[in-house]
Amino acid sequence: MSATGTRTGHVVVIGAGIAGLAAAHRLLERGARVTVLEAAGRVGGKLLPGEIAGVRVDLGAESMLARRPEAVTLARAVGLADRLQPPATATASLWTRGALRPMPKGHVMGVPGTAAALSGVLSDEGLARVERDAALPRTEVGEDVAVGEYVAARVGREVVDRLVEPLLGGVYAGDAYRISLRSAVPQLFQAARRHRSLTEAVRDIQAKAAAPQTGPVFTGIEGGVGALPLAVADAVRARGGEILTGAPATGLRREADGWRVTAGDRVLPADAVIVAVPAPAAAGLLRAESPEAAAELAAVEYASMALVTLAYRRAGLDLPAGSGFLVPPVDGHTIKASTFASQKWGWIAEQDPDVFVLRTSVGRHGETAVLQRDDAGLVEVSRHDLREATGLDAEPLETRVTRWTDGLPQYPVGHHARVARIREHVARLPGLAVCGAQYDGVGIPACVASAHAAVDQLAGDLTGVRELTAHPVQSLHGGAGE
Repeated sequence: MSATGTRTGHVVVIGAGIAGLAAAHRLLERGARVTVLEAAGRVGGKLLPGEIAGVRVDLGAESMLARRPEAVTLARAVGLADRLQPPATATASLWTRGALRPMPKGHVMGVPGTAAALSGVLSDEGLARVERDAALPRTEVGEDVAVGEYVAARVGREVVDRLVEPLLGGVYAGDAYRISLRSAVPQLFQAARRHRSLTEAVRDIQAKAAAPQTGPVFTGIEGGVGALPLAVADAVRARGGEILTGAPATGLRREADGWRVTAGDRVLPADAVIVAVPAPAAAGLLRAESPEAAAELAAVEYASMALVTLAYRRAGLDLPAGSGFLVPPVDGHTIKASTFASQKWGWIAEQDPDVFVLRTSVGRHGETAVLQRDDAGLVEVSRHDLREATGLDAEPLETRVTRWTDGLPQYPVGHHARVARIREHVARLPGLAVCGAQYDGVGIPACVASAHAAVDQLAGDLTGVRELTAHPVQSLHGGAGE
């Protein structure tokens, strides 16, 4: 191992979101001395626990993919094993063509293996267009292609607009016609390279996944996934790691004996540094030592969004069954999804049986006007759309608006190549690594995997970095409203 992996090495981790905290936790397991710097007054980044009407809820991400091991393993390692809890319901709906319709099954991120899988969601013309895929000549995907462009060419725009768009929008708050197939849906990208038709590629994916799967696809945590970063931070401190909040890193310089990190009036010498902050902040930190990496990071775009959480008296409510619904942008509504949190999560319903919590999400990449409304305006448009979709017209007990400005990195065509270039530039600086949502996937397991790869890189092991570069972690949509 390198000096940074020994018991005497001091590593500074910049950023205390789940990626930075996971990196600190792994470093401490390997005997390093660790200092974590966080600009905000709290740890956790986009994982934020909160409360409404006396009920604990998540005000950020609310679930994590359980079929990947990284996040669940970390949760267990920091004492949350007994609090892992799958959703109480896995059914969801689409609010499209004037009605709530059952979310289709038998698709991969909205792309069907057969036309019949989307019956009830697509028009007759749309279903007929899907069936034409089998007769079309092969469409080359090359090094990368936009999800929407490729899928529309194979099975028609209606599939993209009615199903792919809302599913991808729930993960990235982005535009399916800009999002990279290779980075956002790598499983489908690889299958598309092997098969002549898209529906054939989807059926191949489904056949390979037909083996019985144990356990849920997604999981939450009793009390909210916002408990995860708090528990990891406690574990970091218990092992002797130092976490400084309200301490933004303002300078990063390479020196003959390692690194020097400036945070306000503090200067921290370090054997190694892990930069685990969003791309704009990372670009600022790396500008002096790696202007090439900084330029690539500065080009990463972000989408802003808002979550509107509403609490109601349960008595008299008559909401559809399931975890909530997604909303295709083509239908012209303001909200993009709603989660019936008290139906989705047993731990929320159990806290107060008389209170019902749901939330909506608003905002996509390029949509700025709607997010310029004040909190009352966002509550108003959310209630309007909820009334149109479900008939819910009750007065809420309490509302909360949580704004995630520049919260979701975008993965446009060519994203994988940009990430490879960033890592190539960073690798020229010994004792430096990067991790976070802007690289290999936006979900919690992806962020943890990115953190672990960064720690391994400092120790001279590039296996994790190479695996993530070749196979990004696909972020799925856990029902509605993530």
